[in-house]
Amino acid sequence: MKKLAASLLGLCAFAMSSVAQSDHVKRATLGVHFFFNDFQTPQYIKANSLGQTFRDKKWAKIRDMNAGLAVNYIKGINKTFDFSTTLGGSFLSYPIENKPKFSESFLLEGDAMVHAKMLSDQYWVSPYLSAGVGFSSYRGYVGAFAPVGMGLQVNLYDEAFILVNAQYRVAITDNTSNHFYYSLGVAGNIGPDRAPKVVPPPPPPPVVVVTDTDGDGIQDKDDACPTQAGPVSLKGCPDRDKDGIADKDDKCPDQAGLARYAGCPIPDSDNDGINDENDKCKDVPGLARYNGCPIPDTDGDGINDEEDQCVTERGIPELKGCPKPDFSSEKVQFQTGSAVLTKAAKLELDKGVAFMSQYPTLKFSIEGHTDNTGKEAANQLLSEKRAAAVETYMVSKGANTDRITTAGYGQSKPIADNKTAAGKAKNRRVEFKMQ
Repeated sequence: MKKLAASLLGLCAFAMSSVAQSDHVKRATLGVHFFFNDFQTPQYIKANSLGQTFRDKKWAKIRDMNAGLAVNYIKGINKTFDFSTTLGGSFLSYPIENKPKFSESFLLEGDAMVHAKMLSDQYWVSPYLSAGVGFSSYRGYVGAFAPVGMGLQVNLYDEAFILVNAQYRVAITDNTSNHFYYSLGVAGNIGPDRAPKVVPPPPPPPVVVVTDTDGDGIQDKDDACPTQAGPVSLKGCPDRDKDGIADKDDKCPDQAGLARYAGCPIPDSDNDGINDENDKCKDVPGLARYNGCPIPDTDGDGINDEEDQCVTERGIPELKGCPKPDFSSEKVQFQTGSAVLTKAAKLELDKGVAFMSQYPTLKFSIEGHTDNTGKEAANQLLSEKRAAAVETYMVSKGANTDRITTAGYGQSKPIADNKTAAGKAKNRRVEFKMQ
């Protein structure tokens, strides 16, 4: 894999060294893409073979793929090669080999690639091949991959492009997985036009000097702008925006402004709609109710005060900004085949009640689970009883029942192996989740 990555980087370097000016070199473009990640098909190919995959028709359907959005920047290197970089994100359960299955979370992927076009941008349609390097970040796992693929570019009057792309992303590090990537997007030009420079026409012949060239009633000897009509108050100079500042001294001649800003309006440096004179944080976008500053984060935990239910204490998003409690739901277990709480479970629930008392605005969902001993229907009923038993105990210790909801999932969501006594004990549990 390291040799493959080195080869791809070499291809990028070679393409960038081949820069040549051309009327058909792509200007800088910025695009938005809708994409799908397919992990299922590569897993089947690895477990069997590519030929077997075609024979079994085991290609993943769209409903089996994971959708996401990406932004893309493309700039021509020469009329054959384009440089492209993409940053995309999606929510999924990312399969990493030799790692347990994760719950759904955010996957960030980025790549840098070279597109080798079969036709230049002077044509309406141009197929291309692509290769490069990329990175991914998922739940703290950062890895690298090598994307290779092909695509089709549709040219819309040299101002915008429709891009259809298919890639196979080959895992380079252990924290990534092979997968297909399909995208459809549109990109528009943001760079300057490469049209040839127009030679300005020669200057006109000298104008014969007259007493009042611009006919504004002010003699040329007294007229600060003798060829442009203007009022006496501005010594004969025009004022297009009528702000009392002559155009020759006005840095914003088409926008009414103030003299202290050289004829321009009061600036808004951070573009937040609040002018600098009233903006206490003029270099950072903010809100009017905070005098142009961002929403504050008093405790510095990354959760702004408007969403933080524990404004003065550092916390975590899962608890709406409140600190993580000294409480473990894994210790809340039951005797086999019953909804009877163990002694250790009650001690742990006492901590949960104390936490609810400390933060009275938080609400919790209690989810009951069982091992696979007995029938599934009976286990479903038992899980509901276990969730209810936890609620009953916590209410008896002072918890507010209006802040608690319960649900049972039977044996459907084990967290340990039901083949061992220790695993079954872990599966006889409840889980607490924020609402």
